[in-house]
Amino acid sequence: MKNIMKTKLIIITLIVAVSTIEIKAQESVESIIETFFENYEKKGAEFCIDELYKTNPWTTRIEDAVNNIKTQLARFNEELVGPYYGYEKILKKQLGESYVLYSYLMKFDRQFLRLTFQFYKPNDKWMLYSFKFDDNYDDEIEEAAKLYYLDLE
Repeated sequence: MKNIMKTKLIIITLIVAVSTIEIKAQESVESIIETFFENYEKKGAEFCIDELYKTNPWTTRIEDAVNNIKTQLARFNEELVGPYYGYEKILKKQLGESYVLYSYLMKFDRQFLRLTFQFYKPNDKWMLYSFKFDDNYDDEIEEAAKLYYLDLE
C-alpha cells in the first residue's frame, strides 16, 4: 500500500513538473506584458525593454531602434513626470489566433503614457512584433468626443 502511494505521489509530481515546464516554455501574451511592468518597476526602463525584445530573435537587426526606445522611455523619470503609480489595460484587439494588440496606460503623477504592444505567433510561441509608446493622445481623445461620432437618433 505504501509503494502504491509513493508511486502515485511520484506520478503526480512528474505531471505537475512537466506541465509547469510547458507553461513556462509558452508564455501567454498577458504574462509577457505583466513581466514587462514588473521589470520596469524593479529594474528600470532599459532592462524591461531588453527583456521584452528578447521574445523576438529578429530584433538583433534593429538594435539602434531598440536602444532609442530605451533612451526615450528612461526620460520619463520621476523628475519629469513624478512617481510611477502602475498601469492599466485600456484595449485588446485580436486578429485570428496569431496576432494581438494590447494598449496600456502607464500612470505617473503628472500624466500617463500610452503603451502599445503587438504580438505575433508564427508557429507555437508568442513574440513581440512591435512596441511603441506616446504621450500624444490628447488630439485622439478630443476627436473621439466629437458629435459626429455619436449616434444621435
